[in-house]
Amino acid sequence: MTFEELRQKAIDILKNDNGLRDDKLLKICHLLRDNIDYYDWVGFYFHNGDKPELLLGPYAGEPTDHTVIPFGKGICGQVAVSNENFVVPDVMAQDNYIACSMTVKSEVVVPLFVNGKNIGQIDIDSEVLDAFTDLDERFLEDLNALISKFLFSDKK
Repeated sequence: MTFEELRQKAIDILKNDNGLRDDKLLKICHLLRDNIDYYDWVGFYFHNGDKPELLLGPYAGEPTDHTVIPFGKGICGQVAVSNENFVVPDVMAQDNYIACSMTVKSEVVVPLFVNGKNIGQIDIDSEVLDAFTDLDERFLEDLNALISKFLFSDKK
């Protein structure tokens, strides 16, 4: 399935599904994991109010012990501080990496903005070395913009 086809299916979930926000996010996680062969773990982390930490949200893949991540720690924690995408071609070469699984080889994390504020991020792990391209990044940025528009537009 192409990124454009996935985008349309994501819009259908976001617009037409009557489920709760977390149910829609979980469906998005499964949509990506089930249709992109190198997306082995797909999940969302969200800021925990005013605390400098992220809380695990909906995800698809193996369970993780990393349900709370302090800002600055690991790839997700660094994105919470930098507000910028982070692509890791080889997690073993990354000093500040939190290992979730011995099979993970690469990772991409893209922040989720609502009204210009970083409220969380999508995190994707791959068991393939150097799996993610600029096309993945652009797709995930667009997906997060759609999620922001359809699921968080009521947040100020």
